[in-house]
Amino acid sequence: MFIRRAFASKFRTQLLINNQWVNSSTGKTFQTINPATEEVITEVQYGSPADIDTAVNAARAAFDGPWRKYTAVQRANLLYKLADLIGKHKEELAQLESLDNGKPISDAKAADLPMVENVYRYYAGYADKVFGKTIPMNGPFFTYTRLEPKGVAGQIIPWNFPLAMQAWKLAPALAAGCTVVLKPAEQTPLSALRVGELIVEAGFPAGVVNIVPGHGDTGAALAVHPNVDKVAFTGSTEVGLEIMRNSGINGLRRVTLELGGKSPNIILDDADMDMAIAQSQFGLFFNQGQCCIAGSRVFVQEKIYDEFVKLSAQCSTGRKLGNPLDPATTQGPQVDEAQMNKILHYIELGKKEGAKLLSGGKRWGNKGYFVEPTVFADVTDNMSIAKEEIFGPVMSILKFKTIDEVIERANNSIYGLGAGVVTKDLEKSIKIAHSLRTGTVYVNCYDVFTESTPFGGYKQSGVGRELGEDGIMNYLESKTVVVKTSNDTLP
Repeated sequence: MFIRRAFASKFRTQLLINNQWVNSSTGKTFQTINPATEEVITEVQYGSPADIDTAVNAARAAFDGPWRKYTAVQRANLLYKLADLIGKHKEELAQLESLDNGKPISDAKAADLPMVENVYRYYAGYADKVFGKTIPMNGPFFTYTRLEPKGVAGQIIPWNFPLAMQAWKLAPALAAGCTVVLKPAEQTPLSALRVGELIVEAGFPAGVVNIVPGHGDTGAALAVHPNVDKVAFTGSTEVGLEIMRNSGINGLRRVTLELGGKSPNIILDDADMDMAIAQSQFGLFFNQGQCCIAGSRVFVQEKIYDEFVKLSAQCSTGRKLGNPLDPATTQGPQVDEAQMNKILHYIELGKKEGAKLLSGGKRWGNKGYFVEPTVFADVTDNMSIAKEEIFGPVMSILKFKTIDEVIERANNSIYGLGAGVVTKDLEKSIKIAHSLRTGTVYVNCYDVFTESTPFGGYKQSGVGRELGEDGIMNYLESKTVVVKTSNDTLP
């Protein structure tokens, strides 16, 4: 405990506003908890609506002032420098993420940190490749479009991938020329604040990036602030809907939302069984099941259903739970007590509604917010565990007969974030992929991310896309300029 607290005490716990580290205007703080031990890591300053106002005003002044004078190449160079600093400090960032979030440090090192660094480099390279168009018009007119930054972006990120989500938000906004006020999740503020230190060290001008930790009222104040031009949120569908409903308060603003999911993972009877088991286990249990795109509805064709069910239960029991800072750990704790209790509640609902519990189903240990990897079979579409997002290590296995049937059932959801297909038949995989109403479909793989491919959802899973070209377009406005010329100027 002493080593962990001493490690965390090296880093900032204040608000970053205008490149200054300041205390909350109210003097309030909140605790951030180690989910593996239930111990307090440290106290973090609690940003108030007044602090949000100060941060937004700083971002507005920077946008209207020095940041507008930076060329695309200058912005790119700052992003490259930030990526270099993240790479230089990746070990400590991985430890901080694991300590605050509970994810296995092996996952933080292998997945999260490489993604973070790559995203900053990708958008650094994109900064000077934002082009308008010239458009022919009848008459003596020279017409062209410009892509210009939207302005001040209010960004609210979740607790499941704090560093990655920070990069997904900050990198395209800064490449586009926006300024930012970012609110990290109250469960996991430490890595965001550490990156804030690196942003200052990289040389970003004052006010370009402001970081204000706090709870829901902090985020709500940011989302409706009249000087925020663009809101980007990743989190639950319930909160996303609230942000959308409130988007017209104090003036209209642009909104993108990456929200919940209940993704179908379809295993056809010609699938390689070893691949199917590995793909479905990773697709559900990665990051303790705390993935919006997790393949939590596993549809298995009837011919191989019994074998798949048996092997899934066996495989899930082989996961190593424990200290997330131990490189051998493959499953850490849930992020907090509320999330653990929510998952345990859904497990009880599954049993009550008639699903067959094959493995897990309980809290693990007597300290920390651990939940055993849990597998249910004989799940039907109307059960709560098949309809509602659990956001935890709970797999629901459902049986199906035909491809047309499973397409219809997979689409029968309010969500549409992702899906998976495991098959040796290319034509079947394409038919299913093109028929599913989801933002991403994985064929013979799952949870494969790259900075260049867009990510987002259909239906209640969100509005807009992040990453790739779509990611930077979220932070740009298109302006048309029409110039009257003399009749003989243009051919």
